[in-house]
Amino acid sequence: MSDTAVTRPEGTEEAFPYPVAVDERTPSARRPHAPRRPRLWFEILLIAVSYWTYSLIRNAVPEQKAAALRNARWVWRTEHHLGIAVERAVNHAADSVTWLIVGMNYYYATLHFVITVGVLVWLYRVHPGRYAAARLALFATTGVALLGYYLYPLAPPRLMTGGRFVDTVQVHHTWGSMASGDLKHMSNQYAAMPSMHIGWSLWCGLTIFALTALPWARVLAALYPAATLVVIIATANHFWLDAVGGAACLAFGFTVARAWYGALPHTLPRAARQAAAART
Repeated sequence: MSDTAVTRPEGTEEAFPYPVAVDERTPSARRPHAPRRPRLWFEILLIAVSYWTYSLIRNAVPEQKAAALRNARWVWRTEHHLGIAVERAVNHAADSVTWLIVGMNYYYATLHFVITVGVLVWLYRVHPGRYAAARLALFATTGVALLGYYLYPLAPPRLMTGGRFVDTVQVHHTWGSMASGDLKHMSNQYAAMPSMHIGWSLWCGLTIFALTALPWARVLAALYPAATLVVIIATANHFWLDAVGGAACLAFGFTVARAWYGALPHTLPRAARQAAAART
């Protein structure tokens, strides 16, 4: 007789849309970690503390101005060799339309945080079984970005010596950016590689695109990271290659989530597994 029993815990049909195989010979530590139902108070505290810690560490990294400017010149030369050095043209074109660049300034300062939190809330309420894995991917993405800030200080285009870029926040006197104006002394000015605006917006876009069947929502999910890419270039806060770095960090984040849970977030069951049922 086999030692493996197939059971469906009573009252967990939603959490377990398929039979649950339990092998007593296999230690539970060897199995992929099962997502549990998230606790609201813990998630709010975790996100708040994590964002505060991320900001603290990012801003505590030595600015290393000379190295950052040297790396910016190298990135700019590399993009010229690759034929993609159009950041200055995009920056000047957007700056010539006041309402457009002012809107982009506010977009850059606010939406990356507001929309990311909004997607986390949506996952928590609608996809609790996928929430923990998606959150882990986001946190791992952000964590590895801190290594980039420490190991590769990089000046944004607007701070390049002789780059002739327009610092659109200073010129148009918009508020909210930690990168310019009166708040610049509170933030590391040379932490441009990788771009977490791209890392977070890609995470939002891919997550929504994979989990919704609404056509209009999928279109917006695809447009959001594309619009963010245009904004970070138009406001002279990042190079194209910074965006590549952000995408690479996100790939690392999803790899970590897959290794921990045994699957990518969108392939996990929609309903969270209860801890007691997982131990049955």
